[in-house]
Amino acid sequence: FLSYSDINTEKDTTMKNYKLILQYDGTRYSGWQKQGNTDNTIQAKLETIASKLTGVPTDVNGSGRTDAGVHAFGQVANFRCEESALPPRFLRSEETVTDLIRDYFNNALPMDVRVLSVSEAPARFHARLNAKEKHYRYVIDNAAVPDVFTRRYAARIPTEQEVRVSYDIEAMQRAANALIGEHDFKSFCDNRHMKKSTVRSIHDIRIVLQDDRITMDFYGNGFLYHMVRILVGTLLEVGSRKRSADDIPRILQALDRREAGFTAPAQGLFLVEVTY
Repeated sequence: FLSYSDINTEKDTTMKNYKLILQYDGTRYSGWQKQGNTDNTIQAKLETIASKLTGVPTDVNGSGRTDAGVHAFGQVANFRCEESALPPRFLRSEETVTDLIRDYFNNALPMDVRVLSVSEAPARFHARLNAKEKHYRYVIDNAAVPDVFTRRYAARIPTEQEVRVSYDIEAMQRAANALIGEHDFKSFCDNRHMKKSTVRSIHDIRIVLQDDRITMDFYGNGFLYHMVRILVGTLLEVGSRKRSADDIPRILQALDRREAGFTAPAQGLFLVEVTY
């Protein structure tokens, strides 16, 4: 049996699961996922801070892997820790623990990465495994003269500044509509050695042209490596009349990356929201 002194000195071992919503400018990072040859990733920076916060090595799970140069309005992550591992001042403060955790991360992070909010999540919540829908947005600057102030956040296609393509947005939307539904998107995946299923469901694609800016919004239950960027490249080829909207079923059926369009640049892509 435990003695009275043992009871009083026994540490609280209540496990907490914290959900983070993040925003970042991915321009100078090597993507989300930590890598063995660099610590210049969003996940690596978060895990370094989380480990200092808890005093033990701490994993941070993300809702998905954004590529190098890709941005996020609403990336979701989570980490678990023993409540007793948090600094004692957190538990004594009049502020909420979640706000203190948010501020702790933001004080340590560079200014191009922000934790927008922290909330306590159910014990079994996992940022990636529990995600039901992801919303990605791709932005293209199609003005005669590119906007200096959005060059990191809008792709220029083609890259030569003096070239401007008149895209057929209606044809692009027709092609996009043919992509909606559950399909094997192997033709739109840049990982040739993908062993897992390449079947995904796209719920909606919306393409809008306004003031020489093309915005494409993609909603789906998951996306393969470079999938959104290849979809964008393929739709742009439809819009520039290099291929027909009627080619989409054939491309899907081919299950061959060579049949789809080019991979659009990273800087135009944003992870907007993850739905659970």
